[in-house]
Amino acid sequence: MKKIAVILLNLGGPDSQKSVQNFLFNLFYDPAIIPLPSLFRFPLAKFLSSRRAPTSRAIYAKLGGSSPILKNTQAQAQALEKTLNETPSDTQYKIFIAMRYGPPFADETAIAVKEYAPDDIILLSLYPQFSYVTTQSSIFDWQRAAKKQRLKLKITAICNYPEEKGFIQTLSASISHAYEEALPFGKPRLLLSAHGLPEANVKAGDPYPAQCLKTAIAVQKELAIDDLDSVLCFQSRVGRQKWITPSTESEIYRAGQDKVPVIIAPISFVSDHAETLVEIDIDYRAWAQRCGVPFFTRVPTVGTAPAFISGLAQMLREAVAREPD
Repeated sequence: MKKIAVILLNLGGPDSQKSVQNFLFNLFYDPAIIPLPSLFRFPLAKFLSSRRAPTSRAIYAKLGGSSPILKNTQAQAQALEKTLNETPSDTQYKIFIAMRYGPPFADETAIAVKEYAPDDIILLSLYPQFSYVTTQSSIFDWQRAAKKQRLKLKITAICNYPEEKGFIQTLSASISHAYEEALPFGKPRLLLSAHGLPEANVKAGDPYPAQCLKTAIAVQKELAIDDLDSVLCFQSRVGRQKWITPSTESEIYRAGQDKVPVIIAPISFVSDHAETLVEIDIDYRAWAQRCGVPFFTRVPTVGTAPAFISGLAQMLREAVAREPD
């Protein structure tokens, strides 16, 4: 029996109000986020995490004091492991989780993987679109942790899947349902909202916006709605530097000016957390009301939808099949 360890890579989040500042420090101390030498990055991360902790605690207070991202990722891990192992074969899959900025961190996951003693390791990013500041950062962090545990197995990484069939079908099915709900209020405007990125990162070669565009085009094609009013936009901007546009906020404002209903579909998040449950469901909803948007709804993230989980499972099986015995 061949044993495969699958490591789900995700952002992570604070598990309590007390851990919010530590979560922020881990985020800002990542050289992919602040590309400075450690000597300068450490005090800056300390300062930024301390300054932003009160605002972030208020956000997580709306979620009961902590992020639901671990619970949701655990549900995805359970569904994926069940799907992978439900058909008898000579391959056994075990799913592990390695979060980048909150527990379980790569270090503790690497210990568990070593105890499992797999024949192969596959990293599976839960970021559908590749970015240096998300996927690559998580992969580098895993490589560091694996080296520390002397895990010398070859690592296969599934880094992105912006057009994966199950992912696109799940998103599109939810959008179609929301579209029908919105029609009585006028022709809907579909906002395909992804997490933002500073323009400087894109100029440095980050492929993230291009991959988000691939997802947007695939969703539009799958929907096959005549004369679809759809916009790719970006949310979650922080700081003073210039970020990629258009922003989701500006598109909501424009929809209010045009008096059209709004459907927001998160295309870069595969499970619910602060960016969907607070930023979209609470903050953007309130903004839409102030802007005069006649109807506002948010499409669910793909979560544990069978088509999405099956798509991930298929990518993993194909990765195993490509590996030499």
